Amino acid sequence: MIKSGAAHIASLRDGRAVYIDGKPVEDVTVHPAFRNSIGSYAALYDFQSRPENQQKMLFASPSGDALVSRCWQLPTSFDELVERRQALEQWAELHYGFMGRSPDHVASCLGGMVMGLDVFRAYDPARAEALDNYFRHARDNDLFLTYVIINPQADRSKSAHQQADPFLTLGKVSEDAEGITVRGAKMLATSGIMANEVFVSCIQPLQPGDERYALSFAVPMNTPGLKVLSRKSYEAHAVSSFDNPMASRFDENDAVLYFDDVKVPWDRVFINGDVAMCQKQFHATPAHVFQNYQCQVRLAVKLRFLMGIAYKTAEINGIIGLPPVRDMLGQLAAEANMVAALVDAMEVKGERYGDYFVPNKSILYSCQVLTQQLYGQILTRLRDLAGGGMIMLPSSIDDFRNPMLAELIGKTQQSPVASSEERVKFFKLAWDAVGSEFASRHTQYEMFYAGAGFVVKGHSFRTYDWKRSTALVDGLLQSYSLEGELATSRAA
Repeated sequence: MIKSGAAHIASLRDGRAVYIDGKPVEDVTVHPAFRNSIGSYAALYDFQSRPENQQKMLFASPSGDALVSRCWQLPTSFDELVERRQALEQWAELHYGFMGRSPDHVASCLGGMVMGLDVFRAYDPARAEALDNYFRHARDNDLFLTYVIINPQADRSKSAHQQADPFLTLGKVSEDAEGITVRGAKMLATSGIMANEVFVSCIQPLQPGDERYALSFAVPMNTPGLKVLSRKSYEAHAVSSFDNPMASRFDENDAVLYFDDVKVPWDRVFINGDVAMCQKQFHATPAHVFQNYQCQVRLAVKLRFLMGIAYKTAEINGIIGLPPVRDMLGQLAAEANMVAALVDAMEVKGERYGDYFVPNKSILYSCQVLTQQLYGQILTRLRDLAGGGMIMLPSSIDDFRNPMLAELIGKTQQSPVASSEERVKFFKLAWDAVGSEFASRHTQYEMFYAGAGFVVKGHSFRTYDWKRSTALVDGLLQSYSLEGELATSRAA
């Protein structure tokens, strides 16, 4: 059966231990902090299940005749890579690029690991088999996975095993014939409350002595002993869809996961106590490239949406014809086009990896370096275009229910191209995308989801073809010499 939105919602009524505002959540699918965002994720599955969308959004699982999301597809050619990307774009357009941990993200991560299954086989054939079987299970059931691959910050000058509490960071307590038992915290489980299962590992470099924390495994979100500590819900604090059209529907949430002596069976353990392998799973396989390629596909859609905010801001304010405004819009358009072109370039210059075809990693990391810098700059330009328009708005939709206030809104919220209601509606949207608490979280997310700036630039440095560049310089240097130049000058 093709997974539907209703099926996904039903799958979340599984007794998971979610806590918010000091209380446990009985049913996340109806709780005001999560229900609309869950509905937005359900809409992705409904979209892919429509008969007219199935060909572009689904593919036949290699395990049988079941149709599953293309996010699980492992491309073997340029055409398949593009075909998959077009499906990811369709999903991203449904949430305007604002749900960064949608189901296609961790599916891309695990897919990249399975492409590099030989790396796991060289480490431990049993763990490789567990990963391969788990990937098939997740794919064939079209599971929504999140991941937690970052340790709690605590004292960041010390490695995991040097912290005052040896189980602040999730680590192995024991192991037996059935599996491993783990205890401690991991973050940031973005969309974890809306997901079926969680992949747990560590992308941060571990040090000798950190073997207890060098783990990689997957468990359902309702696993006994797993506690989900939600951050503040922007959805819960959204007054209405009119006042907060983004926060009310696309707050993917973030959470700390605490594992209270959770038992993980061996068939779900992929790395057990190997510090080096924790890095290899991401960087010696296509995993890191494939998951971050998905991020750039999503971000390109998000920037396209923000370009619409920019243009309509100028239009509604009646300044679209001013040369300085066109100059700013032209700069914004160039930046959005650059990101879209870099996504295309990742594919055009894609590379063979065994049986698979993967995006070009050097172009990917270049794109990430640039977009980390661009996102904040783009928001600043949108603020410049809007001026006070995003701030001086009615307090809430309730103001329209008061006839006297509604009349004053009609007089004070004017635009040469829009009614007062249309103007207020648009700038409420613009503020929620650019300046609200929900938007501020997105600024932070786009700055750091790929890692700190120096980490991303390190990937760019590591993957650039420096030999080709220095060969050009060396070629020119070898085309002349001091001795030859002196001889020429003497002869003259």
